[in-house]
Amino acid sequence: MSKVFSVTGGTALRCKGWRQEGLLRLLENVLAVGENPSELIVYAALGKAARDWASHDRIVETLRTMEEDETLIVQSGKPIGLMKTHAAAPVVVMANCNMVGQWAKAENFYDWEKRGLICWGGLTAGDWQYIGSQGVIQGTYEIFMRIAERHFGGSLSGRFVLTAGLGGMGGAQPLAGRLAGAAILCVEIDEARIRKRLDIGFLDAVAPDLDAALAMIREAQAAGRALSVGLCANAADVYPEIVARGIVPDVVTDQTSAHDLLYGYIPAGYTLDQVRAMRGSDPQALMAASRGSIVRHVGAMLAMRRAGAVAFDNGNLIRTQAKEGGVADAFDIPIFTEAFLRPLFARAIGPFRWIALSNDPADIAAIDDFILERFPDNRIVTNWIGLARKHVPFEGLPARIAWLGHGERTELGLAVNRMVREGRLAGPVAFTRDHLDAGAMAHPNIMTERMRDGSDAIADWPLLNAMLNCSSQADLVAIHSGGGGYSGYMTSAGVTLVADGSEAADRRLRLTLDNDTALGVMRYADAGYEESFEEVEAKGLGYFDLRPARG
Repeated sequence: MSKVFSVTGGTALRCKGWRQEGLLRLLENVLAVGENPSELIVYAALGKAARDWASHDRIVETLRTMEEDETLIVQSGKPIGLMKTHAAAPVVVMANCNMVGQWAKAENFYDWEKRGLICWGGLTAGDWQYIGSQGVIQGTYEIFMRIAERHFGGSLSGRFVLTAGLGGMGGAQPLAGRLAGAAILCVEIDEARIRKRLDIGFLDAVAPDLDAALAMIREAQAAGRALSVGLCANAADVYPEIVARGIVPDVVTDQTSAHDLLYGYIPAGYTLDQVRAMRGSDPQALMAASRGSIVRHVGAMLAMRRAGAVAFDNGNLIRTQAKEGGVADAFDIPIFTEAFLRPLFARAIGPFRWIALSNDPADIAAIDDFILERFPDNRIVTNWIGLARKHVPFEGLPARIAWLGHGERTELGLAVNRMVREGRLAGPVAFTRDHLDAGAMAHPNIMTERMRDGSDAIADWPLLNAMLNCSSQADLVAIHSGGGGYSGYMTSAGVTLVADGSEAADRRLRLTLDNDTALGVMRYADAGYEESFEEVEAKGLGYFDLRPARG
């Protein structure tokens, strides 16, 4: 089947309204910027935009023909039916890869996936919210900058960052590291991924071997020059070799697809072709080999940490896989959320996104200008907008991401909707966010690890988040759980809104953006975070404080 993956721009409608058209363009966009769109895979080895091509085509057909007072139901990437609702109801509601607790295991997922019964939506793949590597660049950059502030006097200039993985998520690392001022070495086993990051400007250079890569890093460190270097090799070989040479990076992490031992991680000593063949011929042996490599991989990270490196888990379950492989102290490596970002999440400050449905970069520039004028004291946002304008290329539809919190997101959404209404933008704008947001994810090994009250694994919050966003008239609402190696580890909720300039969009934006972030603040207040209580009081949120009276 020959498919052309491109994005649509302009103001011509193929659907009966901009809410449907906006979601259709976002579906087209995740495939245009995806890792393997011919297989509907957007990122993370298995994260898909739809279950199969028949499902994709029916979703497209339905979005084109459905009325304003109808809602499309999607189950694990498959359109199930079109329901009569009302004009303020969501256009699409979906549930992807949610399995009953005792059955939420990787082996069950693989079986059901092969039988065409389920697919994993990743976080932002299955609900058509992924915007390419740019979607996680700022979050990665903020992690690096928090490390710089805490450990290196506020700058990573002259510092060596070691990482691995240049896929749909990990591909953000080299540019984020360079923007933070570091000399960053990115190990990746798939040469095609390295070339892709080089072609779009995320990587500065590619080294032919480890000796050359380390020489390039040393030279950049000595000059205090920011540099990103790619090395085609297996991290499970490279990391132990760096330890054996007595080299200690300043920062070490990893973003390979370690979450999935079968379709994601590539074990040392195997070629890509061998791995592809073994997925069908001997999956158990392949998974055992992957776990064995991860044991070596994490063992080297722990050795670097003991030698003084700042080590952190970047959210790919690599510590979990290592511990199951016998590395008892794998969780001595902290998770990035708890270590560096939790004070922001406690105030519901997180990765908010907007996409120019017109496909006109000038729309993003105009929104940038508004943000710089309206939020001059928000150092995180103004700094990022300046960097992104200079260094972050658009992939697919022009888009931007910035860490905004309660009230700020609503103000921006309403302002942009007004700009659309007044003709100051070329077309409508879609708003969404990462699922890794304050009230939208339960993941005890990533987002909610070591919560203050011990509520790490309680998944009520993302479920409440999705129900609340449906009640608040969002255009798309999704509930996702883990698939493949993530099976049983997480549940999250996603939301999308289309600012089409209408008064109805004003109402949807105000209700959804206010309530989405308010619930995030309440989630952390309920866990006992003082930053959240401060936010509740400052913003007048209706949280019920049931703490025992003091004194």
